[in-house]
Amino acid sequence: MQFRRRSLLLTAALGAGSTLLAACGNDDDDDHEDRNIVQVAQSLPDFSILVEAVVAADLATTLSGPGPFTVFAPTNAAFAALLTELGVTKAALLADKPLLTAVLTYHVVSGRVLRAQVPVGTPITTVQGGSFTVGSDLVITDQRGRRSAITATDVMASNGVIHVIDKVLLPAV
Repeated sequence: MQFRRRSLLLTAALGAGSTLLAACGNDDDDDHEDRNIVQVAQSLPDFSILVEAVVAADLATTLSGPGPFTVFAPTNAAFAALLTELGVTKAALLADKPLLTAVLTYHVVSGRVLRAQVPVGTPITTVQGGSFTVGSDLVITDQRGRRSAITATDVMASNGVIHVIDKVLLPAV
């Protein structure tokens, strides 16, 4: 009886695990293709601060437009680390619209640039006007020498693509 109970528990666990893996697989990206970049970011909890920032900078309409755009999207943890690094509150950052606009547009590149198309080692010009480089290790170096890893790629949207990064990029001032 003990053996049969373990078998049933193992079978149930494997079934649940398979369902979870299927739900988190690459097919999930296809579900985003009918939504624009802002809508995709809004649907992912790890981008709530990014969405707040985009709204505060009045960039939501632009990033919801036809594009196409490539967004290197910092996570909530990346924004939290930046706030600590700068010694400012989220409210103070969101209230500084000129700075916020410059920082956010530094994360946007015109066109849909998939991971396979990212020019390694070549400066990439952003919508803000500055540039950054991406190494073969998928680490971005911004104009201040700060480094941010690309942790997920090719999150597709109707008007572009999102690449997830672990640190907020900063343009040269």
